[in-house]
Order: sequence, then structure tokens, then C-alpha cells
Amino acid sequence: MAEARWNQVVGLIAEQSTQEQVSTLLGALLSHDEKLAVGGRLAVFKALLEGRISQRQIAADLGVSIATITRASNTLKSMDEDARLTLRQMLQLS
Repeated sequence: MAEARWNQVVGLIAEQSTQEQVSTLLGALLSHDEKLAVGGRLAVFKALLEGRISQRQIAADLGVSIATITRASNTLKSMDEDARLTLRQMLQLS
């Protein structure tokens, strides 16, 4: 059930043709704190993939917990190379 709901969210986002539409949709679905958390996680993934600074420095620079950094790092480690490459491209790192 939860996976079906998640797939519905992903599908709905994918159907939107403009950034404004996606922003309206996510603005309705996410609380202020959730938006901040998602933005923070995205910044963490980008910093980890760039690989220029330590995890502790990422936490300090972005104001996120070490636990958030660890979860993102573990997620990256569990992804296959193609998925990591796709994420790098989406984040415009390649």
C-alpha cells in the first residue's frame, strides 16, 4: 500500500510539465519543515558526490546532523554505479 502511494506521488510529479506546477504540487504535499529537510538532503547528496570535503564539514556547512549525512552516504553506497551516475547527472555534477 505505501509503495503504491509513493508510486502515485512519483507519477504525479513526472506528469507535470513546468517547474511551477511541480512547485505547486510539492508545496501542497510538504510542510515547511519537510521542504527544508528535502532541500537539506539534496544538498548533502550533492556534497557527498562532489567529494571535496569531509562528512563532518558537510554537516557543519549545511547545518544538518551527522545521522543525515550517514543515511545519505549509506544510500549512495547501496546504489549501483548506473544509479549513482544518473543522480550525478541530475545534480549536474558530470
